[in-house]
Amino acid sequence: MSDPGDTTAIDRYGVVGDPVAHSRSPVIHKLFALQTDQRMQYDLLRASPQELEDTLRRFQREGGKGLNITVPNKAEAVRLVDHLTERASTAGAVNTISFRDGEMWGDNTDGSGLVRDLLDNLRIGIGGSDILILGAGGATRGIIAPLLEQGPARIMIANRTVSKAQALAEHFSALGPVEACRFVDAPQAGPWHLVINATSAGLHGEKPPFPAEIIDRKTVAYDLSYGLNPTPFSLWANMHGAARSLMGWGMLVEQAAESFRIWRGVAPDTAPILNQLEISAS
Repeated sequence: MSDPGDTTAIDRYGVVGDPVAHSRSPVIHKLFALQTDQRMQYDLLRASPQELEDTLRRFQREGGKGLNITVPNKAEAVRLVDHLTERASTAGAVNTISFRDGEMWGDNTDGSGLVRDLLDNLRIGIGGSDILILGAGGATRGIIAPLLEQGPARIMIANRTVSKAQALAEHFSALGPVEACRFVDAPQAGPWHLVINATSAGLHGEKPPFPAEIIDRKTVAYDLSYGLNPTPFSLWANMHGAARSLMGWGMLVEQAAESFRIWRGVAPDTAPILNQLEISAS
């Protein structure tokens, strides 16, 4: 039996981002480890995209087993890993790295985490629905393919600059019905069953730049961002009469659970973790 004080017997994991001090991932993975009886530690590592390669190589040399990659490093990680899973390649972003046999393996669990939260935790149907995604950045890239796998009627990507949305729509068009428009044109293309905010709009005090008409009394609004208090988008959607206005806590936990499964070979039960974090899944 290992000596409990012998930290060399503990597998090392962590999350790399900038900023990263606010991350709840260490708490989530600690709860997963306790639940599944795994010996591991999970640390916060601050690094910018310019510092990411040195951080990854150092962690690898020190015997680390895996890392989560968060903002703003997910696209840069694609360039640095030795192997990409199909979903990471399709997304053009990596949020989970495994170190095996001297090589780095990149995966992306963001989209599967969102889908699992919507279907299993929130009981929100995706098949046959009309989905509006706000924003055409890296967060959107990570969720489109898993959403399309569930058979929505269509996905519309809205962005302030329509060319970025069009580029994403073209990239994913072979997987299903994906269109593009400007924020101001989104109401005319509706109504929308599900509106997903994949921007940081409002987080710095500005008013969310979306037309109120994208929301009606049947719309579920889901913010990929999350906080201990409602996000500006969540408040905005409530104010404009959304049927439900939700934050991305469940996605955070579910994508972490998929990373944990990849690393440790066991899938944790996320329901008690959501409860312990006092996160509402409804």
